[in-house]
Amino acid sequence: MIPPSVVVVVGASSGIGRASALRFAERGDHLVLAARSRSALEDAAAECRARGAATVQVAVADVLDEVAVDEVVRLATGAHRHVDVVVYSAGVMGYGSVDAVPAEVFARVVDTAVHGTANVARAALPVFRAQGTGTLIVITSILASIPLPDMGAYITGKWGQLALARVLQLETRSAPGIHVCTVSPGAVDTPIYRTAANYVGRVGSPPAPVASADHIAAAVVRCADRPRRNVSVGWTNRPILAGFRLVPAVFDILAGPLMRRFALSKETVAPTSGNVLDTESGNDRAAAGY
Repeated sequence: MIPPSVVVVVGASSGIGRASALRFAERGDHLVLAARSRSALEDAAAECRARGAATVQVAVADVLDEVAVDEVVRLATGAHRHVDVVVYSAGVMGYGSVDAVPAEVFARVVDTAVHGTANVARAALPVFRAQGTGTLIVITSILASIPLPDMGAYITGKWGQLALARVLQLETRSAPGIHVCTVSPGAVDTPIYRTAANYVGRVGSPPAPVASADHIAAAVVRCADRPRRNVSVGWTNRPILAGFRLVPAVFDILAGPLMRRFALSKETVAPTSGNVLDTESGNDRAAAGY
């Protein structure tokens, strides 16, 4: 019988992170869940226990607080003496042109993707090296490989995050038991579009086809069991990437109109920093019902 894994999920309060925690719980794994909101974490933990998790611990942590991130990993090692998998799914989004998004909001979106990932890697990799094994899974995006207007902060962060993950893959080549993986989804049904900072005047919306958070979580669990450098989830990802790389002039012509037509809803919204600077209530769920 395979013993339960010890899994740390950073960004476990909603979206893909929460869905991934539930998938690991169903296997009977030991979980350590981290996010900014204690109430959302406790709700996620209760759901994980109901799904069959062996044990569940929660840790309130901002991914930009390096000490707090270290404490999350220490909580796992203190309870179980090792960590098998760390999933990084924390993320915030901002809509608006680069000159319209306030500098503080822009920096926070980028930093959550890049510096947050780096902080988690700095906490997890020394533990993996001491064990000789371990898998770090970073949730990136199709937007880590293409540009779109009015999403400059998020896309800048995701491009940087993917570059960082690629560097980490090179830096762990000498340790065959250690894996750094990326999971790159297309549009996903999560609350992030509505809780995003918004300076474009229209509420964001995931363009069809929209995958469920659970569908992405299933890919995360498969990656934990059979690590791969990159897992792309979504049948439209390849043609979108091909268009960007092979016919960039056409891509540039279409990017703006398609963004306005399919990635922004008709619902208007006043300028807001959303949950970028402060945790909002009401986003503590995996799906949003798109």
